[in-house]
Amino acid sequence: MAEDLVLDTAIRDWVLIPLSVVMVLIGILRYFVSKLMRSFQVPDPKIVKEGHIHLFSSFTFRQVIVRARNLRGAANFIPPKSFRSRRVYFSNEENGLLFVPKGQAQNAQAQMFSDPNMAMDMMKKNLSMIIPQTLTFAWVNFFFSGFVAAKIPFPLTQRFRSMLQNGIDLSTVDVSYVSSRSWYFLNLFGLRGLFSLILGEENAMDDTQRMMQMGGFGFDPSKSLTAEKDGLDIVQHEWALPKFEHRAEAVLKKLVS
Repeated sequence: MAEDLVLDTAIRDWVLIPLSVVMVLIGILRYFVSKLMRSFQVPDPKIVKEGHIHLFSSFTFRQVIVRARNLRGAANFIPPKSFRSRRVYFSNEENGLLFVPKGQAQNAQAQMFSDPNMAMDMMKKNLSMIIPQTLTFAWVNFFFSGFVAAKIPFPLTQRFRSMLQNGIDLSTVDVSYVSSRSWYFLNLFGLRGLFSLILGEENAMDDTQRMMQMGGFGFDPSKSLTAEKDGLDIVQHEWALPKFEHRAEAVLKKLVS
């Protein structure tokens, strides 16, 4: 049977709170260090002239794709003329945001091998993530190993024991108790919301996304933009506003009758 523990307030004051504060400060410091280490890439004047400057920013990729998806989803709620002008703005083959010329449709691996600055920036980002994580984990493992730092206020199954009680080899302790080492990992992968408030949504990339980029070099933006352009081109616009009066009249008739 799992035992209930009474946590000392000194553990809260000298383990839980300092560990949380240090993780937040290290995340902010790592962001500014990576920003200082980032090299500025001068865009190609030809690409700027053609209107494809957005192809340099991965965050702008996502913005453009989200805007195009919102246009497809709400296409029937805007007039036909407005929809056609917005679709031309996104998908025309001269300077549309979703149009990718054949010469620029290369994946992230090809860009990295052709551009040494991109490879250097990726190495800097990886180092700015790996070195602080290694030092912080060594610090936590040396000073705070073996502490039961917190208790989750709801019951959990035994599957969460290995995740929440890393460093504690006691099967009699209830699963809802969190060890100091597990608290470190929860802060490491769960502070994205706080960083989005402090640094802004654009800069609040958590370590999970960075690890995914390390393994797969990020996503291929040209394929995503091309797929979104094809989806926007086949949309059949049918303005729904003229039908609202008939639908409202039918609903009122049902309510009255």
